[in-house]
Amino acid sequence: MIFQTLKRIPFWQKVLAGFALGILAGVALGESAVILKPLGDLFIRAIKMLVAPLVFCAIVVSITSLGSQANLKRLSFKTLGMFMFTGTMASFIGLAIGSSFDMGGSLELATSEVRDRDIPGFAQVLLNMIPVNPFASLAEGKVLQIIVFAALVGIAINAVGEKAEPLKRTIEAGSEVMFELTRMVLKLTPIGVFGLMAWVVGEYGLSTLLPLGKFIVAIYVAALIHIIFVYGGLVKFAAGLSPVQFFRKAMPAQLVAFSTASSFGTLPASSKCTESMGVSKRYSAFVLPLGATMNMDGCGGIYPAIAAIFIAQIYGIPLDMTDYMLIAVTATVASVGTAGVPGSAMVMLTVTLGVVGLPLEGIAFIAAIDRVIDMIRTATNVTGDMMTAVVVGKSEGQFDEQQFYSDEKALNQAA
Repeated sequence: MIFQTLKRIPFWQKVLAGFALGILAGVALGESAVILKPLGDLFIRAIKMLVAPLVFCAIVVSITSLGSQANLKRLSFKTLGMFMFTGTMASFIGLAIGSSFDMGGSLELATSEVRDRDIPGFAQVLLNMIPVNPFASLAEGKVLQIIVFAALVGIAINAVGEKAEPLKRTIEAGSEVMFELTRMVLKLTPIGVFGLMAWVVGEYGLSTLLPLGKFIVAIYVAALIHIIFVYGGLVKFAAGLSPVQFFRKAMPAQLVAFSTASSFGTLPASSKCTESMGVSKRYSAFVLPLGATMNMDGCGGIYPAIAAIFIAQIYGIPLDMTDYMLIAVTATVASVGTAGVPGSAMVMLTVTLGVVGLPLEGIAFIAAIDRVIDMIRTATNVTGDMMTAVVVGKSEGQFDEQQFYSDEKALNQAA
């Protein structure tokens, strides 16, 4: 009976409960709460275990899935290009907003991890992205090298064609296995958050919780800037359409995304909205599910950038331009592969933190308030999918402009 009751509790509520109980345990036990830290360490190690095989399989599958759409090849690459462009812009906005907010305040936590400050030059960073030994890169968890190798494997599978089908199916099966393993590991989140928060509060006191409000505000500000200026600007200048009309017709899907925090759960609403905008059903049926899997400006662009800066601030670790560049590249490219995973934002954050050498313990703070952040992240993602459907659809003749303005003209006639 108890286990059945626990199963019915929403996951985000379990994480919040772990957060609250961890705080209480930290206050009650004080410095003795360090005995609970291994629970958090177990969770962090489990997530680290996932990253290399998950990113490799997911990115290969993402690229091969584009190649399978032979009759939509040009649309596929235009759509992917739009995803990458808006993802890059999201990363830059996240870095700009995160850098302008003093989210950490006077708080400075200690970490057991020693960060290597031997920062290579720009040319060396580019060379370091090419793996000399791909298997060693997978074993050592060198994420950027894994991403490059996975992308090349995906492109090669598409080029070989039918002969590579067995390998393609094997990697697709591996991707499904990794997705399921990810779901299993993420069930440990409430326990991991409990252990880490108990230790942090016991060691440093309740003042560690104060920066969370500034972090939430920074995420919301960056997301709104991205939605209004990047998406609105593309609708206005790339498609030559009214951003006001776009946002008015997109609002029902945005509200569903904000309340459910699920891109896939919003698909029926976003499909209806793009249909009302005049996007052909043929293209919307392609771009919206693809976007729900690959286009994650909120989860993969804005969120990791601001979260990495936030964690660097609370641990007193300075970041330089090379770090910012690595954050932007990783957040933009890797999000394309990991976006379809439940809890992908946490996996994506782990990848980003690992690339720039930041302590993964900071995830405990983020995970506790993830539901509040996930609402605006998902609304951003879904808006980006609908914008891509309109802008790319118009450029490829998959769009009815008269339908886009139909409601506006009816209102003008009624007035």
